[in-house]
This record gives sequence, C-alpha cells and structure tokens, in this order.
Amino acid sequence: MHETDEIRTANLLGAAALAVADRMTAAAAGAAGVSVSGTAALVTLRGAEGIGVTELGRRIGLSQPACARMLDQLEGRGLVERERGGGRGVAVRLTEAGAAAAARAEAARRDGLRRVLAGLPAKQAAGLAEALELLLTEVYGDVGSEDVLCRLCDRGACLAAGHVCPVGQAARAEQTARAERGERGG
Repeated sequence: MHETDEIRTANLLGAAALAVADRMTAAAAGAAGVSVSGTAALVTLRGAEGIGVTELGRRIGLSQPACARMLDQLEGRGLVERERGGGRGVAVRLTEAGAAAAARAEAARRDGLRRVLAGLPAKQAAGLAEALELLLTEVYGDVGSEDVLCRLCDRGACLAAGHVCPVGQAARAEQTARAERGERGG
C-alpha cells in the first residue's frame, strides 16, 4: 500500500469511527436518559452489580471523584443505590429503573449499529468483522483494559455462536505474557 493510500485509509477509519461512536453514544445515552458516562455506568453495573465506586470509575474511564459525582446524579434520579459495607467500601447497585435504563441503552446501541451495518453486503460485513477483530486486538495493547474498551458492549454477542471476543482474547494473552515474565523474574 502506498503512503497516500495508508493516509487515506487512516482518514476513512477516523471519520467512520467518529461517526459511528457519536451515533452509538448519542443513541444509548438518549435511550437511558443520562450522560454518556452515566450510560456506561448503568451498562457496566448490569454485568458487575455491587462493585465499588473506584472500580466502576476505572471500568468506565473516570477518576474516583468524577465517578462519585456522576453517581450522585444517577442516585438522585433513582437509577442506582450505594450501600455502605464494612469499612470504607461502598457497593453500587442498579435500581429497577436503572436496570431498565441500561437495557434501553443497550438496545438503542445495538439497533443503531445494526442500521450502520445494514448497508454493507454480506461479504463486506464479514470482512469488516475480521478486520475489526484485528484492530481491537491491536487497540487493546494501547488501552490495556477490556472493561474500558468494551464499556458499552453487549458482551454476550461476542461469545454467541462459538465466537471468541478479540478483546478478551487479547487480555488473556497479556495476562499469560505477564505470568511468564514473572516466572522468569522479569
């Protein structure tokens, strides 16, 4: 590939990524009726009920203070509850209304992405899926967290019909590499 072709492909990827991300996050947040970070928190809590504020913030890419402020807003709207445990820990749980908002967000995200893909012929859609698996494996190395990278994902979809989630696979490969380095004293 020539350098100008690489630059053009990178440009196309950048424009498409922004357009899809804007569309997806707007649809999900609109359906949930909260901010994008609030939506990420609701979706994350659907699969990790009872995690703490710091851990939730890590998973959605917010500092602990920013996550606590966002949770104040979600709690004020009756979407989450915080439960004090023994010591300093605070578990965060969805209310019924929060679970419903998370489900609406996931459905809106899924439907919006399906509409984007609907214009592709089957062969190109399959090729895109293969390319995205490779890209996500590469991007994982930069992000370093499957929780952050997949914070709005329908995680079950990546595992349906015998598929393997490329992000989960990259995370497992990194853990294995760390363990091997640790065994050699590195």
